[in-house]
Amino acid sequence: MTAGNGSVPSITLLDLRDPVQVAAVDAYVAAHGEGTPFHRTAWLTAIEEATGNRALPLAAVGHAGRILGLLPLHHIRSTLFGQALVSSGFAVAGGILADDESVAAALARGAQGLARERGNLSLELRGGAEPGEGWDRREGQHIGFMRRIASDDEAELLAVPRKHRAELRKALANSDLTIDIGRDPRHLRDHYHVYATSVRNLGTPVFPAKLFRAVLDRFGDDADILIVREGGRPVSAVLSLYHDGRVMPYWGGGIGDARRLRSNELMYYRLMGHARTRGMTLFDFGRSKVGSGQAAWKKSFGFDPHPLVYHGWSVDGARRDVDPNSAKYQCRIDYWKKLPLPVANLIGPLIARGLG
Repeated sequence: MTAGNGSVPSITLLDLRDPVQVAAVDAYVAAHGEGTPFHRTAWLTAIEEATGNRALPLAAVGHAGRILGLLPLHHIRSTLFGQALVSSGFAVAGGILADDESVAAALARGAQGLARERGNLSLELRGGAEPGEGWDRREGQHIGFMRRIASDDEAELLAVPRKHRAELRKALANSDLTIDIGRDPRHLRDHYHVYATSVRNLGTPVFPAKLFRAVLDRFGDDADILIVREGGRPVSAVLSLYHDGRVMPYWGGGIGDARRLRSNELMYYRLMGHARTRGMTLFDFGRSKVGSGQAAWKKSFGFDPHPLVYHGWSVDGARRDVDPNSAKYQCRIDYWKKLPLPVANLIGPLIARGLG
C-alpha cells in the first residue's frame, strides 16, 4: 500500500492476496463502530471466489500507512442486468467506512475514478458514510430491523407480540420439530435445498451453492447454519453471520410446509437463543422492501423498522434494472415462479451471480 502525505489520504486499490493488507483491513473493520460483515475481507474474497465478480477494495491511507477509511467494491457483471461497482456485492450494507467526512469524500472520488477507468460504470453504495456532493441519495425503498437479544428464552418469548407469540408457541409445542446447528456438508446441502425452494417460490434465481460454501469457509466460526427439521426432513434453514456482538440471519427460508408448521418462527426464536450462548447482544434481521409482506412479518415478530439510505452515481445518470418493483423485473419474477425446481436450480445460479 502507498501512503499519503500529511493529512491528505492516498486512495489505494488493495491486494487481497497480501496477508499484511488483509490483516490491516480486518483490524480496521473490527475497530470501527460502523463495520459490518460485508466490510470484511472474508466477504470480499468469498464473493469473488464463488461468483467471479472481482473484489476491488479501496482504502484511504494516511501517515505511516495507517488506514483511515475503506470502500469494499465488487465489479458486478451481467448480460441481463448490466455492470456496476457495488459496495458490497451481494450485501445489504457495506458502504463507505471512514474516520471522518473528508476521508469519506476522498474514497467517493476514488470510486468515481475507478468507475471511469473500468468503462464508465455506475456505482452503488449500500449504507455507510455520506459520499458527498454529486451522488443520488436513495431512500424510502428499504428498511432495516434490529433489536437487543433478551436475557433468556422466556424473556425472548415475551418480547414477541401476543398474536405472533401464539403462533410461536404452537411450534414450540410440536415435538416433531427439532433444531440442528452446524457447518458440515449435510448442513450446507439441506440449507441449499430449503433456500433454493424458498427463493424459487418468491420468483428469484438462487445463488450458486458454492457461494454459501465460500462464506462458511472464509468466515470460519463467525458463520453457521441452523436447520429446523420435521423428523429428519429440513423444513426451514438459515445461514447466519456473527460480527461485533451481532447475529445476522442472512440467507434463510422455508419450504411450502413452513407456514403450516410455523417453523420459520421457531427458527428465528431458536437462533436468538443460540446467538445468546455465543455472546451476541443484538439481532440484526436485515433489510426488507418498504410495504412488503416480509417487512410486516418482521414487525409482527417485535422488530421496529429503521430507514436505510443508499447512494448511487454514474457519468450519465443511468442505473442497473435490479429493482423488483419495476414492471420489467416483475415479469421476470412471474416467469421464474412457474419453473420446475430442478430447472430453476440449474440456470438460476448463472443468472443470480450477476445480480450482486
